[in-house]
Amino acid sequence: MKRRKFIKQTAAGVALASFGGFTFQSCETKQKHITILHTNDTHSQIEPFDESHHRYANKGGVARRAVLVEQVRKENPNTLLLDAGDIFQGTPYFNYFGGEIEFKLMSMLKYDLATLGNHDFDNSIDGFYKQLPNANFDFVSANYDFKNTVLDTHVKPYKIFYKDGIKIGVFGLGIELDGLVNKRMYKETKYLNPVEIAQDITKELKNQENCDLIICLSHLGYNYKDPDKISDLKLAAATKDIDLIIGGHTHTFLPKPTLVKNLNDENMLVNQVGAYGLNLGRVDFYFDENNNKTTSEKTIIL
Repeated sequence: MKRRKFIKQTAAGVALASFGGFTFQSCETKQKHITILHTNDTHSQIEPFDESHHRYANKGGVARRAVLVEQVRKENPNTLLLDAGDIFQGTPYFNYFGGEIEFKLMSMLKYDLATLGNHDFDNSIDGFYKQLPNANFDFVSANYDFKNTVLDTHVKPYKIFYKDGIKIGVFGLGIELDGLVNKRMYKETKYLNPVEIAQDITKELKNQENCDLIICLSHLGYNYKDPDKISDLKLAAATKDIDLIIGGHTHTFLPKPTLVKNLNDENMLVNQVGAYGLNLGRVDFYFDENNNKTTSEKTIIL
């Protein structure tokens, strides 16, 4: 299949959102440009879907994602590639290799960071730990307390990146495992309130670490009918200082990020790009000389 047949870039997101009162200016103004690429719920879908698939015929596949990621990195070296969890479970690759193939391929694509989804415990916390040597990238989760488990000290609350002088803090949040995952799979892992944890982490990243850009990798889910169930939209409205929430779990395809007013009535972006590696999310942040931000976004369909 020729490349032009399977790469389509939607123009549905190429809108600009203003942050901090800064408006997008002409190209003559010197700006720093940070690109965020992201996936979620890839579920061990290594190859494209079969041509006979009723819905996703010939779509997806890690090889196609690799081509696009390489292309974007050539356009902008200041790029981060992130994943919002549920890397495991869904095809025989996971059943036979237990996550080895997934982590090795993500390492080849040079993922920078990921968080854990509930299905990443499907071979137990020990199974996940066993595959960590195959991952040349880190995992973050701020509201899973892994004390007294094999993942203690191996999964950090957040990680900081530097791109073109811009300091970027990325932290992770996971869904409550009780009721989704058998306790013997996650053992002594404790779930902490994601809103409270997010408030603490963002305060630390903003005021102590002095981050210019704060991103949350969330596996909470985009939105729910249950008014008491925490979701990305509720998290966004209940917190401040997060610039972008990259979501997972609910397999929600958003043609462009949702703009949410945070606790300070400021704009915050929430995005999620479906599942199975069918889509690659892209959000571009632009910083002026005072590090005020604007953003444009698009979704790349594989």
